[in-house]
Order: sequence, then C-alpha cells, then structure tokens
Amino acid sequence: MAARRLGGSSWQQVVSLSRRCCLPGGRTEHYRCSSSSTALGKTVEKSEATREEIVLPRKKTWDKLAVLQTLASTVNRDPTAAHYMFQDDPFLTPRNAGNARLFSLSKESGKNAAKYIIKQFPQYFDKIFAEPNVPCLMPEALTPQIEGMSEEALKERIHLRRVKDSVDLFDQLVQAGTPVSLETTNSLLDLLCFYGDGESTLEKEEGQKEDLEEPGVNASEQKPPQRQFQRGSQSSGSRWRENNSAERIFKIMPERNAHSYCTMIRGMVKHGASAKAYDMYMDLLNERHKADVHTFNALITAVPYLKERFLERWELAKVFLNHMAQQGVQPNLLTFNALLKTLRRCGGVGRSMSLLVMKEMEALGIEPSLATYDHLLFIFYRGVDLCPPGILLEVLDDVEKRSFTPQDPDDANFFATAMQACCDLKDIKLAYRLNKAMEKGDNWKFLDMDRLNAYWSKFFSLLCMMEQIDVVLKWYKEMSPAVFYPTPKNILDLLQALDAANHLEAIPSVWEDMKQLGFSRRRDLLEELLSLMSREQHPEEIQLAFAKCAEDIKAVHEQTGREQAPLEWTGSVLGHVALLFSRVGRTRDAWNMMERFQQINRIPTERVMDEFLNCAKKTNHPDEAIKLVKLAASLGLPSSQRLKSRTEKEFELSEKQKKTLESIKSDSDSSDSDSDSDHD
Repeated sequence: MAARRLGGSSWQQVVSLSRRCCLPGGRTEHYRCSSSSTALGKTVEKSEATREEIVLPRKKTWDKLAVLQTLASTVNRDPTAAHYMFQDDPFLTPRNAGNARLFSLSKESGKNAAKYIIKQFPQYFDKIFAEPNVPCLMPEALTPQIEGMSEEALKERIHLRRVKDSVDLFDQLVQAGTPVSLETTNSLLDLLCFYGDGESTLEKEEGQKEDLEEPGVNASEQKPPQRQFQRGSQSSGSRWRENNSAERIFKIMPERNAHSYCTMIRGMVKHGASAKAYDMYMDLLNERHKADVHTFNALITAVPYLKERFLERWELAKVFLNHMAQQGVQPNLLTFNALLKTLRRCGGVGRSMSLLVMKEMEALGIEPSLATYDHLLFIFYRGVDLCPPGILLEVLDDVEKRSFTPQDPDDANFFATAMQACCDLKDIKLAYRLNKAMEKGDNWKFLDMDRLNAYWSKFFSLLCMMEQIDVVLKWYKEMSPAVFYPTPKNILDLLQALDAANHLEAIPSVWEDMKQLGFSRRRDLLEELLSLMSREQHPEEIQLAFAKCAEDIKAVHEQTGREQAPLEWTGSVLGHVALLFSRVGRTRDAWNMMERFQQINRIPTERVMDEFLNCAKKTNHPDEAIKLVKLAASLGLPSSQRLKSRTEKEFELSEKQKKTLESIKSDSDSSDSDSDSDHD
C-alpha cells in the first residue's frame, strides 16, 4: 500500500512539473540543447502529441485485507510442510489421510468444547479486558433473562434455540388461556421443524451432563451413546416422529397462514417425511394458499422419495414447476439445482432432460453455480457408458472464467466430481485445466480436508497413468505432504508407474515414504514392492539399497507391539527377501529366510534356491550350500539332486563335507527304497 501511495505522489509531481513548464500563453518553454539532441527532441514532441491525459482518482478504497493479501502473494507453498491447520502443534503433524482427518476433527472438537464451557459457565467470563471492546467477540448470554409465563419469554427462548423449554412454555400459555400471536407460533414451528422436534446442541449437552451427574446410576449400567449416520440427503439428526410437537402445535393453531404450511413442508422434507410433506402441500392448495420458492425447492428435492419410476419422477417435478408458474413464484438458482439433483436419480430421463434445464436457466438469466455443474457431470459421467468429453469441456470453459462464491451446499462436491470424470475419461489435459481453475481466486476454499485429499488422490492416480515418470515424481514431491497424503492406491499406482518407466532405482525413497505414511504393514504394497525389487538383477549400488529395504521389511514382520498383531510371513515375501539378501552376498541373512520356509510349511522356488547357491559360492560358504541341499531334500523337492550335483562341482569340499553331502537323501528317494523293500 505504501508503494502504491508513493507511486501516486510521484505521478502528481510529474503532472505539477509539466504544468510549470507551460507559459501563460500556452507556449511551452524551450531549453538549450546540443545539436546531438535535436532528433531526440523531435521524438519527444511526437510522443507528447500522442500521449493520453492521465486522470488520477481522488480517492481509492482498499480492501481491509489488501496488505495481508499482498504479503501472502509473496510466499510460496512449502511442499515439505503439513497443512497450516496442523502447524500450531508439531506433535499433531499427521502421517496419513486418516491421521489428518482425526486431527482436524479433534481440533474442531476442542473449539466446540471451549464454546460449550463459555456457554455453560458465562459467569466466569464476564471480565472484559479488550480495548476497544468488540461485542461480537464476547461470549453471548444464553440463559433466559425473562421470567414468568408471557409471550416475550417464549420469544426469548425461541431466540435462544431452547426447543424443550419453548414447547413447555407454549403449552403452559395455551393451558392458561393466554393467546399467542401467529407470528410467534410460526417462529416456534420454524424452530421445531429445523431441529426435527429434537433438542438443540446445547440442550443435548445439558441433558448428557445431567445423566452423568444423576446419583444412584451404576456406570456399567449406563447405555453408550448411539451414533447417528447420515444417509443420502436426509438429516443426520432425529427423524420425523408421528404426532410430534410440531404437528400437535400445528393442529391446535386457531389460524394458519402460508408460512405455517411452508415451514411444516420444509421440516418434513428435511427430516425424511416426504410423503407427509406432499400431503401437507395438498392441504396448502386446498386452503388456497401459495407456497414460496424455498418450499417448492424442498418438494422438488423430495420427488425421488415419492415416485419409483424415472418417468413418474420427472412428471411430478414438472407438476411442481407448473404450480410455480401458476402461483407466480419465480424460480431461483436453488430451484434448478434441486431439479438437477432429482434428475441424477432419473436414469436416462435425466440425461435427456438435464440439458433442457440448463437452457431454461440461461433463458431466465440465472448463472449456474458449482453445484449445477456437479449435478450435470454426475448425470453424464457416472456409470458404465461414459459420454464424450464435450460437456466437460463446456463446463471447464465457463469455470475457468469465473471465481465462485458459495451459493449451494453441494458446491463443494464439484471439483472432486470433475476430477473423477477426468480419470474415467483418462484425459490428463482436462485434469490440468481443472486444477488450474481450482487454484484460481478463492475456488480452492471449496475443498475441505476430506475433499482435498480425494481430489488430489484422483489427480495423482491419473498422473501415474498418463504422464512421464519425471513429471509424476515432480508432482509427487510438490504435493506430498503439503496438499494431500497419498493413499495405498496412490502408492501402488506410483510403483506401477516406476515399473512402466523402468525407473526402479526410486523404489527405496518410496519405501521411506511408505514407512512415514504408516503403510509398512500393508501386505499388497509389500508384495508389489518386493516383486519389483527382486524381478531383475541391478547394479551393485541399487542392489544394496534394495537389500536395506528388505531388511526393514524383515524387521516389520518380526516386531510385535502391544496393539499390533505380528505380521505373518508368506512364501512369496520370504522368497523375495531371501533373493535380495543373496544378491548382495548376505549369506547368513538369506539362510535365516530359507529356514523359515520349513517353519511355515512353504516351498521356495527354484529361482530362490539357485540365487542362494550362487551367493554361497560367491562368499565361499560350502556349509550353507550343504544346508540348502538338506532343506530341499527334507521338503522332497525334485531339484534337490540338481542342487547336490552343483554343490559337488562348484565348491571345494572337505572329506567330512563330502560324506555329509553323500549321506543326504531326499524324502522321495527314501520312500522309493522303502517301497522296494516292502515289495521284496
């Protein structure tokens, strides 16, 4: 800002100096100049003739965050740092996506706990030390101040969102014969329909506190709190009960207006009573009332729960749209979003009608939001038969030109849905365009922690599938862990990309990331990692790094923790680890792996045994070679005779070792000799 002010003052000085150079007659004052500057003077005169007049604004209004935004633009993202919300406490730096979700929820839980303490004990927070005092930052008074039975007391309890207290006070007023105005009763209905005749968050916390403090209750007899799951578009709170307080108050109202009916309809739709909401809408029409646009939006959202067939759903949605036209209700953005959300559950009918809905939006001059495009992409790019990328291209053409603001709760789903469509189409260019649009302006704010990780996870999987390995590794270093934590599928995709590009020397660094992310016990990842490292022979330096990874994997299988079950060995993992040890000459470690085959009742492959024999020959350990022959013979392997002959030819054996080797007989040989003796 200071630089901009300085720039403005310098322009004023230039203008004032130019005015001083003009004489009263309008003639410009000329100065002496050398002959060499004649051409330069002509050029200056021509430029002054074509120069436009500079108009300085009298006042410039800056945004309150202009200085912070300017400073933020000078700082780049640190690819090695975690998300900024975790930087307050280094001990809570997450390792993977699960930790990030847990820690972010824990942080929000701590904030809610602090709010709860302030609301429960406001008397301890009455000291005001702020100078100047900011009322919006001070704790709110959430205890009722008006005593007695009156409509004002009822209004206060409704404002404080005390559902149970409001219903009790309303019943007392009715029993006492005190009339309650229609406006206050409608406000009570708004409160009940919002919470679904349940309790507000504050009342739930108070109730749980009273249950815990109730004397004479055994802790073992207390029931654990029931978890509530969110399904579909239904609320995560209580369901709409039969003859609840909202329905009871609605029935005893002496008079009802359109607001009363609309509140009941929206509450029923919100809490899953779609059929009752439709019946209530029929009652509204019979009473010759008109619904508002928000009620029609709720009814259109409830259409999939009212009809079974796709065509019937579309016909019922059209009925509501016709009623809006008849009642003179102007549709808004949320109306068309609700209609597209319904068409998502209409199969092929949705694909044929959704484009007509978009044209109608354009005709009415309603600008789509991100939720509009999210519903559209879901309709055309979710399923077995994918549409051509034309619709996605048109959507990106519009999204790239705008910086969006939240207008619909479903706006946050757009970027993840669009990235999934790019992955299904296997179009990396569209993914790059989408990512650029996401980083434009404040569009990135639509992605919370979960959606951000899902978005980048899909983007990275597409990069591993379609891009060169150098580009993939560049993105991987810049994104992890700054913007997302790789999932096991992302690590598997990265390993496959390294394999396709023959860039296996980067596997040790991937293994270090796997340990950091907590994926060192994932069996599928271990199998893929070991198979890639042991498939081919590599230079000595790379083989040593691979052997170090194999040693870490061996330690993972052997470690036992209080909360961790031991990781069981498999035949393939044992073979890969033994092979990697053998290639770097670690004969003793390789033999420890070979011994485990007999312990877990598994059979080593001929490739593993040949590599171990080569290692024993390279390190001059004939005793280990004889042990291998004994192992093969005890397992009854047909390759035991071949290994025995190789040992005799390729090793310098002492007389004792030769006798030991000659005495080794396979189980098959002994069984054959036993059968021959029985036959005799």
